Amino acid sequence: MSDVFFVGCGPGDPDLITIKAKKLIQKADVVVYSGSLIPEPIIKLCKKGKLYDAAKLVREEIFDLLYKNAKKDKLVVRLHDGDPAIYGAIREQIDNLEKKGIKSTVVPGVTSFLASAAALGTQLTLPGVTQTMIITRAEARTKVPKREQISELAKHQATLIFYLSVHLLNKISKEAIEGGYKKTTPVAVVYRASRKDQKIIIGNLSDIAGKVKAEKITMTAIVIIGDVIKPKSYEYSKLYDKTFTHGFRKAKTK
Repeated sequence: MSDVFFVGCGPGDPDLITIKAKKLIQKADVVVYSGSLIPEPIIKLCKKGKLYDAAKLVREEIFDLLYKNAKKDKLVVRLHDGDPAIYGAIREQIDNLEKKGIKSTVVPGVTSFLASAAALGTQLTLPGVTQTMIITRAEARTKVPKREQISELAKHQATLIFYLSVHLLNKISKEAIEGGYKKTTPVAVVYRASRKDQKIIIGNLSDIAGKVKAEKITMTAIVIIGDVIKPKSYEYSKLYDKTFTHGFRKAKTK
């Protein structure tokens, strides 16, 4: 029996896939992939293996493919967009495989909120603005614990990042304001980050929903709320300050 590899292939740009992920896809005997989310150039890396589109399968069918092929000692890759650990539903698959005696290995990938930050050319944590990021999703068919309601998370005034939620921007904006963000708080929406058809929409909590609606964006976008998008001011990092001593450099007094 061989391990099942849960592999993140990055946000979409084929050049952002890791070397390890690329090698596994090229060597794989079986690749079960998220068909609606992974671009064709990455799928084409699988030249010798058999491909299965997970978008057309249910949980039990996916598990059956992973288990039966790993049991036959085949190299099995469960290919996820972005990073498997973020909204990837890997825990249930790993646990069920373990019950059957199959081990799993997770290979991380560049996730779309990082690709979005790169597209914006921004820093998500800024001294004097915030040192915290909150990654979440708005409640719809998948419920969110009460303590994680948007209005509760907004109380932290951190950089607030939403996956799988761009279609709920009106709700997000309203609840973020209720939680304490100003109506003028900057918001960025990055559609299909890193891909050729990437779009960036900048606004604030009072107008972003309208701007995104005008662009007809309803999925495959990251929403980022916070002053880091357009900071009015921030502090310089102490790490490179000439008056700051750390383990690798003494402060310079001249």
